Amino acid sequence: MSASSGRLRRLSALVRKESFQAIRDPSSILIAFVLPLILLFLFGYGVSLDTTRTRIGLVTEDMTPLTQDLSASFQASRYFDVAMGRDRRLFEGDLVLGKVRGIVVIPADFTTRYTAGDRPGIQVIVDGSDPNTANFVQNYAQGAVANWERQRQADVAVQSPAISVEQRFWFNPELTSRNFLVPGSIAIVMTLVGTLLTSLVVAREWERGTMEAMMATPVTAVELLAGKILPYFLLGLTSMTLCVLLAVFLFGVPFRGSVAALYALSAAFLIPALGQGLLISTATKNQFLASQLALISAFLPAFLLSGFLFEINSMPVVIQWITFIVPARYLIPSLQTVFLAGDIWPMFLQAISVMLTIGAIMFMLAARSTRKRIG
Repeated sequence: MSASSGRLRRLSALVRKESFQAIRDPSSILIAFVLPLILLFLFGYGVSLDTTRTRIGLVTEDMTPLTQDLSASFQASRYFDVAMGRDRRLFEGDLVLGKVRGIVVIPADFTTRYTAGDRPGIQVIVDGSDPNTANFVQNYAQGAVANWERQRQADVAVQSPAISVEQRFWFNPELTSRNFLVPGSIAIVMTLVGTLLTSLVVAREWERGTMEAMMATPVTAVELLAGKILPYFLLGLTSMTLCVLLAVFLFGVPFRGSVAALYALSAAFLIPALGQGLLISTATKNQFLASQLALISAFLPAFLLSGFLFEINSMPVVIQWITFIVPARYLIPSLQTVFLAGDIWPMFLQAISVMLTIGAIMFMLAARSTRKRIG
């Protein structure tokens, strides 16, 4: 029997062994299929960055036709759930308790100053403990006033025409956060499947005492690692496929790219994810420690340092440099592009090359730390 055929038989035997072991292990099924479904439903239904129908208190200190007209502008806004009042003290307690996110005060001298040609002020009091919502209330309150003023100028036929601004939002016209959260969550799922599962495989062999028996066989370190990785590579692609089907048919996320680009990006991402899991597994020899290291070194960076929820450009410069070694940084924008924009291969090829480079480094380190001698 030739050396190449012998290597092929050993590799196929290792793949079969690892496949049966993964199927018999309930934790593998849980991490590969149940946990992704939970995360996908969480980001698809439970998590939303869309700030709509924010409850505010609208105080009109002087009821005149002019102030009533301005109040109607706030009530007609699709961004506000308005509670009316005549005194700001009525809403101060609600603002402290978080029952309202802001108080808009139309002062008593508004009509007098506006009629006299003076520019009256409107006070906006917001809860600064939530900066994002505070900025939202402030900006959209200003927008509601500006819209009211433009409409009023149009009604009185002002000689100087108002400037009309037409907005166009590419790729995600509805500005629905689900359309970029769900593709990003697929990368988080693949990080869990790729790194967490493979971080347990070699450590499990050491804990069960079967690694010594494998070291007594002609199996080489490369064959051992390849036999461990192939089943989980296919498992990761299967989990990704399930997530994509749910994203498109259940959550209604548009898919404008190609299946080839989707699988090329996913396969390239699984290389560093699986390599990192094997490196952790071969270095620890303990499943509990390996799982903790996988969560800390893979899941948390993918969640926090990839641009999934937080803009990388707003991070400190040192943290921005750290993000360059996080594979999810390259997969998440690529997946969002595949879903929302389509195939942009120059972007994809750059991301694939970086992910494969990180994966090659991970596998070289994993091979060196493997306790199997090449005989």
